[in-house]
Amino acid sequence: MHGRSKEHPLVTHYAIDEILEKFDLTPADIGRVRAAADYMKLGLDAHIEAFYDWMSHLREFSIFFDSNPGTLERVKRLQKAHWTSFLEANLDEAWFAARRHIGAVHAHIDLPNDIYFAAMSKSGKLLVDRLRDAGDAVDEPDATADALMKLVFLDAFLVIDEIARINREKISASTKALLEMSTPVTPIWEGILLLPLVGILDSVRTQDIMDKTLGKIAETRARVFVMDISGVSAMDTAVANQLMKITKATQLMGCETIVSGLSPAIARTLVELGVSVGEVRTTATLRDSFELALKAVGLDPRAMAARG
Repeated sequence: MHGRSKEHPLVTHYAIDEILEKFDLTPADIGRVRAAADYMKLGLDAHIEAFYDWMSHLREFSIFFDSNPGTLERVKRLQKAHWTSFLEANLDEAWFAARRHIGAVHAHIDLPNDIYFAAMSKSGKLLVDRLRDAGDAVDEPDATADALMKLVFLDAFLVIDEIARINREKISASTKALLEMSTPVTPIWEGILLLPLVGILDSVRTQDIMDKTLGKIAETRARVFVMDISGVSAMDTAVANQLMKITKATQLMGCETIVSGLSPAIARTLVELGVSVGEVRTTATLRDSFELALKAVGLDPRAMAARG
């Protein structure tokens, strides 16, 4: 399940010395792993065959390997290269970058975390079992086994940390795309803008609302901005105050804000939170807001309704 990185970027997430200290990997530990490397590498072929014999009984084996038999042999070669590098224990920037590359590959194929941790647990056990069978070929086999498992944990952490980082980036990108779609500041009449808000408001979203609204006002020279909050499920003090700041910012640009859809629950919350609405015009329904907006731009809503 492993591959190696062709490029080795600098370690930016953690300084190497700091992370080795966190995992209690001492120079003596690294020295023990390196001292046993030649003996351990002689058993890597058997190690990999035992590992994939174990994995062949798992559902994930058929998911990742049945469709292309050649993939298994390629992955076995890559895994041998990985464990060779692991046992040599040259914990430099290239070593760290290679583990993060593995994380990127696993994130790309959506490898479940449970099977990855199970696989690392199995691999660690196979390595320790070989140490126990080493006899006089390895000095201090118990201490070496402890050092080796620390290195297994570090290896696994780097992979999972990279997967988590990539997933955070995906979530951030999805959130940004959602914000783009969920802030539709739309001209509904000459001089009038409408923004219907739905869902949960937070500080990030209200800042996006501020930016989009002011930009649209500048673009359209709107005189009235209707912000409908009937679809907002909850509001805290910070968000409520941020919405009030939006109304003040629109006023500075010569555009009046009307807040519509003020439910009894939201109104009660604003009072309880002590949020000052100042001179902001509010209405219970979107229809009432439209009437106020039309009047603000010099139109008679009743006359327009009569004309159809």
